[in-house]
Order: sequence, then C-alpha cells, then structure tokens
Amino acid sequence: MSTAPAAARLLAFLTRLITGVRARWVGAAPSGVQRVYYANHSSHLDTLVIWASLPASIRARTRPVAAADYWDRPGLRRWLAGAVLNALLVERAGGCGSREALRRIDAALAAGDSLILFPEGTRGDGSTVGELKPGLYFVAHQRPTVELVPVYLQDLSRILPKGEVLPVPLLGSATFGAPLALTPGEDRHAFLQRAREALVGLGNHR
Repeated sequence: MSTAPAAARLLAFLTRLITGVRARWVGAAPSGVQRVYYANHSSHLDTLVIWASLPASIRARTRPVAAADYWDRPGLRRWLAGAVLNALLVERAGGCGSREALRRIDAALAAGDSLILFPEGTRGDGSTVGELKPGLYFVAHQRPTVELVPVYLQDLSRILPKGEVLPVPLLGSATFGAPLALTPGEDRHAFLQRAREALVGLGNHR
C-alpha cells in the first residue's frame, strides 16, 4: 500500500505547525474548479505553505510547479516532490528551457490539473512583489477557463531566511484573492500589471 496519502497529510500538518500559517480567503472560497494559484516568492517554504493551505481534496489535485535544480535531488527532497507533492518540475534556464516549461505547464492544465506558480521567476526579499514573467499571461491566454487566483504570502522569508535550515518561530499567512481572467483586447503588459497589483493589494489587506 502506498504511503503517499499518509505522508501528504503529515507534511501538510507539519507545514501548518512549523509556519503557523493562516489561510485567509478574502476574494474566493476553496473550490474544486481548475485553478492556477499564483503567488509572490521569497522562501523555500512558499510551495509547501500554499499546498498545505488547501483542503485535502483540492490539494490532491493541485501540482506545484517547482524548480528541478532544487527539488530533483537524490533523497528525501526528490521523494517529496514526486511521491507526495506530485510536483511539476521545470528547469529555470531561459530560452528553450522556458519554452519547454510552458509546454509542460500547458500539458498539465490540459490534463485537468490545478497548479501553483511563482511568476516572479525568482525569490524576492519578502517585502516587495517583483515584475511578473510572461508565463502567467501565456496561461491566461491559452487556458481562459482556468481561474487564476492570486495568493499573497507573508513573513515566510522571516520564518526561513535565505541560507538557513531551521525555521524561526513566527506566524505566516497566505491570503487568497479573487480570481482573475484575461479581458478582451487586454495585452500582455496590462494583464501582468493587473495581476501584480492584485498580489500587492492582498499584501495590504488586513
């Protein structure tokens, strides 16, 4: 019998325990509809926090899009990524690597998966939201029926500072906002700016 379901429950529990994360749904409610949860990125905890914040039935159908160079390493990390998180591992390299990542993301969405994305493309400092990469626009354009849900993550870079392996006992939060969709005639720049503003706005929500 597979140990993955039990491991998933344990990992979600431990993530919530260690981070003290509070999931706040201010513009949407948990739903089984296909979604892409896109978030700001400042910590290695980010993927786990969003995943653990989802109800178990939704979590089981939601795949984090994660960097292969971090998660695809021999040992526990690779097992968690593959057997527990069912992560979609992509290369962070530019050029053909980026095109291949978009192809794999589109294939996962075509198969009915929901995804967790970090469209800044790299980790920030935890205090600002960087410019969003075009991949989010690609998803909105290619899969207009998929809901794009912004998620603002707070204080995770303080709980697990860059370069550290032991978490600091602080409380984090994940704030889920209203779904976005591409509007008729909206160009890439305008859409990405609106998607970024949605994240920033959630960060100001109290």
